[in-house]
Formats: sequence, structure tokens, C-alpha cells
Amino acid sequence: MLHHLPNAVTLLNLFCGACASLCIIYGRLEWAIGLVALGALFDLLDGMVARWLNVHSELGKQLDSLADMVSFGLVPGLIVYGLIAAAWQGHWPKDLELRALPAFLLTLFAALRLGKFNLDERQTEGFLGLPTPGCTLFMIGLLGLYLSPAPGLAFLFHAGVLYGITLLFSALMVVEIPMFSFKFKTLQWTGNEIRIIFAAISVALVVSWQVAGLSAVVLLYIISSCFIHFFKRKPLP
Repeated sequence: MLHHLPNAVTLLNLFCGACASLCIIYGRLEWAIGLVALGALFDLLDGMVARWLNVHSELGKQLDSLADMVSFGLVPGLIVYGLIAAAWQGHWPKDLELRALPAFLLTLFAALRLGKFNLDERQTEGFLGLPTPGCTLFMIGLLGLYLSPAPGLAFLFHAGVLYGITLLFSALMVVEIPMFSFKFKTLQWTGNEIRIIFAAISVALVVSWQVAGLSAVVLLYIISSCFIHFFKRKPLP
């Protein structure tokens, strides 16, 4: 039974993603935010449980990608679809909005990224391109900002800007820019400096800006990774 425990945690991630998708479709956006956060937690825990029990299987690897395809592939597409449709219709969509369908480029590129990740042996210590959970967390932050508008940021919800965000994050998931991993090999400061500092700043941003802070965290992650790679020329940990 213990051998299947990591897979059970992975399936909980999938369940959360499926439920979040329904919540987005029916306009239960606060529930969707909570379910995606819970799914992300399960996505983190399944690997930890597998390492703790020292059980690894090809089935687990495939299940993880399939679960991520829903939670971090379909969900961000649905979120941006809703935001673009709301930009055109003036409210969260109740009917099909063809002008919002380009949002599902995020879903297509998430599938491409997940497929490449499973075949790429270079991504064992870090990532090449933005991980799909990072893209989803950015969109969850946008959704939080939609629910609680901030002065001066209304421009983010114009249809043209949302199309641009869709293209940008679709590209970021497949472009081969090295980005650091969040896996702690030890609990020591040495070797984990970037992760610990980033985690502390991330907590501060989320505490200060609540759900919208997730978008800032993802932007910080992208900028930090690019700075380390392009300016420092330092290998990512």
C-alpha cells in the first residue's frame, strides 16, 4: 500500500484541478483559487512522499504529468479565457466567447512543456523554461487581482494585454532559459542561499498583497533566474 501512496497524492492533485476547472466555468472563482493552491500543495508533496518512502515508478512519472496537464495546463487556460471573455463582455462569461479562445494557447504549450520535460535529462537539477505550476500561479494572482482590483492595474484586464500575457507565458514555458529549482537537498544555508532568500521574499509578497502577490512572486522568479543566467553566468543550483 505504501508503494502507491505517492500516486494517491498525485491523483488528489488531479482531483483538485478538475474541481477547480468546474469552479472557473461556473464562476466560483474564490473556490477555484483555493483548489489550485491545494493542488499545488499535493504536487509538491507527491515527490516528497516518494523520496521519503524511496519508491519511484514509471507509472508515477506519467501520472504526475497527466495530473499537471489538468491542474497546471487546463486551469490557466480557463482562467485567462474567463478574463479575456470578461474584458469583451463586461462580466464573467456565461456563454461561449470565441474571441477568448486564444487563451488556450497556454494549455497547448503546457502540454508541450510537460512532454519535453519527461524526455529531457538535462532538467534533473533545475528547469529549462518556466515550470507549468509557475504559469498557473501567475494566472491565479491575476484572478485574485480581478476579484480585488488594485488602483492603477486595471490595464492588465484589457483584452489586448491579456492576449500579450498569453503569448508571453506560452513562450516562457518552452524557451530554454535555465530557472532554478525549489528542491532542497539539505536544510543548510550553504547551497540553498537563493532558495531561502527567494522563499522569504515570496512569503512577504503574499502576506502583503495576498493572492495577487503570487503574480509578483512568479515575476520575481523569472527575473531572478534570468539575472543569474545572463548576467552572473553562474550555474543554477
